[in-house]
Amino acid sequence: MKPSLRREIGLFEAVAFGVGTILGAGIYALIGPASGLAGNAVWISFVIGAVISSFTGLSYAELSTMFPKAAAEYVFAREAFNSRFWAFLLGWLIVFAGVVSVSTVAIGFASYVKSYVNLPVSILAIVLIGFLSLVNYAGIQESSRVNILFMIVEIFGLLFVTILGLSRFPSVDYLETASGTGGLLAASALIFFAYLGFEDIVNIAEEMENPEKTIPKALILSIIVATAFYVLVAVATVSLADWRQLSTSDAPLAYAVSQVLGANAFLMLSVIALFATANTVLILLVVGSRMVYGMSRDGALPLALSKIDGRTGVPRVAIFTTMVLSMVFASIGDLRLIAGVTNFATFLIFAFVNFSLIWLRYKQPGLRRPFRVPLNIGWFPLMPFLGLISCMFLLLHISSSAMIIGFVALGLGAIVYRTLGTRQEELHGISA
Repeated sequence: MKPSLRREIGLFEAVAFGVGTILGAGIYALIGPASGLAGNAVWISFVIGAVISSFTGLSYAELSTMFPKAAAEYVFAREAFNSRFWAFLLGWLIVFAGVVSVSTVAIGFASYVKSYVNLPVSILAIVLIGFLSLVNYAGIQESSRVNILFMIVEIFGLLFVTILGLSRFPSVDYLETASGTGGLLAASALIFFAYLGFEDIVNIAEEMENPEKTIPKALILSIIVATAFYVLVAVATVSLADWRQLSTSDAPLAYAVSQVLGANAFLMLSVIALFATANTVLILLVVGSRMVYGMSRDGALPLALSKIDGRTGVPRVAIFTTMVLSMVFASIGDLRLIAGVTNFATFLIFAFVNFSLIWLRYKQPGLRRPFRVPLNIGWFPLMPFLGLISCMFLLLHISSSAMIIGFVALGLGAIVYRTLGTRQEELHGISA
C-alpha cells in the first residue's frame, strides 16, 4: 500500500498552526510604522485588517471542505477552471512566495542574532532553515509540538506587553489619529500583512483527523484569536509609549516596554521576537513542502517530490527541496524588495482563490459544500467578492520592481510547465 500523510492534527493543533503563523514576527515590527500612520487609533486598523482577512479566510474555509487536499490553492484552481496550466501557475506562485518568505523571515531572525553572535547574517539564516527543516522531517506531530512551544513563548511576550500597558489604561486618547481616515486605511493595508498565515492551515488538511469540520473552525478561530491579541497589544503599546517614537523604532514593542522597565525588558522582548520569527519559518517550511508534495503527486512537478518517508510519514524529498531553495534565497537579495515580491504573490493568490469560489458556485452548484460562506444573493457570495476587490486594491500598492520580479517568476513557471510535459494530462485527463 502506498504511504500517505498521517492524520495526527486536531482542532487545537490546527488553530495553533494558524495563530502561530499569523502572530509570528509581524506584530513585533509592524506596530511601529502602523502607529506612525494611524496614531493612537492604530487598534482600529487592526480590526479593519481582520475584516479584510476574514473575507478571504471564509473562501478558504468553503473551498477546503470541498477539496481537503495538500497543495490546496492548486487544487482549487484545477477544480474551478479544469486547466492544469492555470492551476500549475498558481501553485508555482505559492511555492515561490513560500520559499521567498522563509528566506526573508530567516534573515530577519539572523539580524537579531547578529547582535550577539559575530557571524554573517546569511550563514545564521541558513543554519536556522537547516535546523527547522530537520524538525519538519521528524514528523508533523513533532513540528506541531515545537510550534506550540514557540507559540506559547510568543503569546507570553504579547501578554506581558498587554498587562503592562493596560495597567496604565486609560492614559491617552485611543481615538486620536495621525492623519485621519486616510491614515487608518493606510495602516490597515500595512497591517493586513500581519494576518498572513491563516491560509496555511488548509495545506495540512491531509494531516488533519477531520478536515471538513476542523478547517472552517480553525480558520475562523485563528483570525479571532490573533485579532484579540493584536487589538489588546495595540492599545497597550500606545499606552506605554508615544506613537511618534514608536513609529521610528526598529523594535517598537521592546521599546515600549523599556520606557517603563528599562534595558533588561528590551533584551527580553528581543529574545521573544526570535522565537516568534523562528516559529514563522518552521510553519512556512511545513506548508511549503506540503504544497510541493501535493503538486508532485498530482503530476504538476516531478514524481520524486511526492515520496513519503515510511518512518516519519512526511514528504521527505519535498521537505529537503524546499530547504535547499530557501537557503539559496537566504544568501542573496534585498529584504525590502523580497518582502514586496511576497506581498505581490500573496494578493494575487488570494484574488485567485476568491474568484475560484465565485466561479465554482455557478459552474458546479451541486457540489457538496460542508461549509458555505454566509451572506449570498442567490448563488453569488458577497464576502468572496469583497475579498477579491480588496486584494486587487492592495495589489495596486505594491512597488513596480516587486511586480516585475513577480511577473518574471510567473514567466519562469510557464516555461517549467511546458518543459515538464503532459504527465498530469495523461493521469487525469485535465485540459491545458
